[in-house]
Amino acid sequence: MALAMVVDAAQTAADTSAAEKSAAEKSAAPAAQAFRPGLEGVPATQSSICDIDGQKGLLTYRGYGVDELAANSSFLETAYLLIWGDLPSFDQLRAFENDVQMHRRVSFRIRDMMKCFPADGHPMDALQSSAASLGLFYSRRALDDPDYIVDAVMRLIAKIPTMVAAYQLIRKGQDPIQPRDDLPYSANFLYMITEREPDPLAARIFDACLILHAEHSLNASTFSARVTASTLTDPYAVVASAVGTLAGPLHGGANEDVLAMLEQIGTEDQVEPYLDRAIAEKQKIMGFGHREYKVKDPRAVILQDLAEQLFNRFGHDSMYDLARRLEEAAATRLGPKGIYPNVDFYSGLVYRKLGIPRDLFTPIFAIARVAGWLAHWKEQLGANRIYRPTQIYTGSSGRSWVPLDARNAAGGG
Repeated sequence: MALAMVVDAAQTAADTSAAEKSAAEKSAAPAAQAFRPGLEGVPATQSSICDIDGQKGLLTYRGYGVDELAANSSFLETAYLLIWGDLPSFDQLRAFENDVQMHRRVSFRIRDMMKCFPADGHPMDALQSSAASLGLFYSRRALDDPDYIVDAVMRLIAKIPTMVAAYQLIRKGQDPIQPRDDLPYSANFLYMITEREPDPLAARIFDACLILHAEHSLNASTFSARVTASTLTDPYAVVASAVGTLAGPLHGGANEDVLAMLEQIGTEDQVEPYLDRAIAEKQKIMGFGHREYKVKDPRAVILQDLAEQLFNRFGHDSMYDLARRLEEAAATRLGPKGIYPNVDFYSGLVYRKLGIPRDLFTPIFAIARVAGWLAHWKEQLGANRIYRPTQIYTGSSGRSWVPLDARNAAGGG
């Protein structure tokens, strides 16, 4: 695999001059026109990885519909597609699966480090620390070496699930379970956290969930990954920075909050009063709304179907009825504003039925999104330029330093 030059050596003085001229022209524009809170709608990169049509509710990975991939592909095949650009051949997929399998285990030193983490810590904090620690064990930073790129991809995709599962058992006072080489990727993860081999349907549905969460364009954590990657640091730091970003409740953490909201609502007759109160008080309805989609998130449509498959096989969950009632009530109140269920609305119900602890929902999101982060890391290296956006200064000017005793006498400075 040919890796493009990591550093653009062709940045000449003429380029710098042109950039400075452009910056000067932009700074001359009125501040109200130049500033976009949250960079909404501002292109920050060019990418061939993922495309979103928020008006039609379409999501594609490298040109393939996510619905088609969730129905027919596997997570590792989808990860290969995202990172290397094309669906693998039979031999390429087998080789990729075998390489990931060989890298599943983590050093005992990492496990010992995790045993020092507080038992009541959030698993996302444990994952961020553990992911960053991989850089200590594989510190060779050779971003122009294709073999290094391949090895880093394998290690991160393979070891992140093992570290999530290890902390889950360690915080319960148990030794981590070693990965089983005879189990596929998703089945092995479920085995490591539940200590029993999963039902094939449960493993297949979980694998589809990973596909749905694997990539989503330039979201907050992916942007964080690309900014970190642009400094040419190691890929373990790139993933650790993205994990930290994903942990926020406005990003990956929302799936935990959806279940908390449903529990707060309690019964179906309380859905409309809760919704009316939340709208009146301008509170966020967890699991609703998305910066990109003005219709129902296509991933939410698929996750709802996956949830129903689980309930048909393993028994119904009354919280699902509550969620559907909330979606129906919200359709008349929020639908005209383009606010519909997003990926977080039904994912927690699926994970709940699979017996996964609530505070592992977001780490599972990270397990899936590592594929997307690595695809963007690799793409960033291919035509790198360090991110350095500008700002609009709104602070004071023309102030003079005042000695400390004078500041005290004046009551501050």
